[in-house]
Amino acid sequence: MLAAVLHDFNDLRLEDVPKPQAKNAGDTVVRVKSCGICATDYKAIKGIRRNVNFPFIPGHETAGIVDQVGPGVTHFRIGDEVICQPSGYCGFCQHCRVGHTHYCEHAFSTGGDGPADIRPGAFAEFMLTKEQCLFRKPGNLSFDVAALTEPLSGAWKGVIQYSEMKVGDDVVVIGVGGIGLLCLMVARAAGAGRLLAIDPSAHARGQALHLGATHAVDARDPDVRKRVYEIIPNGPDVVVEAAGPISAVRLMVNLLRRGTRWNVFGITTHETFDLDGGLTHFLEARMDASFGTTPLAMQKSIRLMECGLVNIEKIITHRFGLSEIHRALEVMSGQSRNKVMIHP
Repeated sequence: MLAAVLHDFNDLRLEDVPKPQAKNAGDTVVRVKSCGICATDYKAIKGIRRNVNFPFIPGHETAGIVDQVGPGVTHFRIGDEVICQPSGYCGFCQHCRVGHTHYCEHAFSTGGDGPADIRPGAFAEFMLTKEQCLFRKPGNLSFDVAALTEPLSGAWKGVIQYSEMKVGDDVVVIGVGGIGLLCLMVARAAGAGRLLAIDPSAHARGQALHLGATHAVDARDPDVRKRVYEIIPNGPDVVVEAAGPISAVRLMVNLLRRGTRWNVFGITTHETFDLDGGLTHFLEARMDASFGTTPLAMQKSIRLMECGLVNIEKIITHRFGLSEIHRALEVMSGQSRNKVMIHP
């Protein structure tokens, strides 16, 4: 089969590799119909993210058709249209037993990062995964939309499950690239009051306003806090950092008022920021963070899309065949794009 194999940073090659086989209990092979390019994929390919073992097939935002089933697979059949959760789990460790499958002591990831066990991903014509990682694709969702269930589930998990956004809450999203827009769309669907997007890109701010933000603020403004508090005089109820740079986390801290719930979502690099201990104590601002996904978050996100509460199609800007993946990566490096999809 054709696959995009990363041999070293900035060395992604299109190669013929052996097609995976469903040999073991619970194995399924999915014919990949669509896979989104996540920022973590891009960072791994470009060497911005260094926790990569070579050779490696990236790609973890996946939807496709079941091509093979292994021994013991009972819930899916060949030909079923499915959505793939990249993170696999044992189901039996102390974390899995309480629903924190993304903490699993025996976790694996197909094409992503996090656990020690990283398996070939979906920048390929076929991908091997486990039955437990599959969800049925609703008939009214395209494969492109369905493939973005995983990033949408991360947004739902961070904004709704962890930061407990309520109807009428004033919400600030810092960084409105792909994942930030998903956070914004989830907040809009959940009944946010004033919904602010902060980003240095005029294109990104325009997209945010088009997708439901009530206001947009330029992150390069010398006094972003003042701009935010002109719009939300009492300060935000929820702030989500979905940008990545440590400067975005520092900005988030600067926006806090008493009782703000803030979520460290976008940053994945090991950088530091300061907190005033006494001020943090008296503010009672509650910090959360969110990474990965769970079956609960995946199922909730499928429902959001199936019922039309979130229209993911609106953030897809580019589509490429697998053979064009290097062109797709060039688009990823630009400003005028949101979600870029690969069609193996």
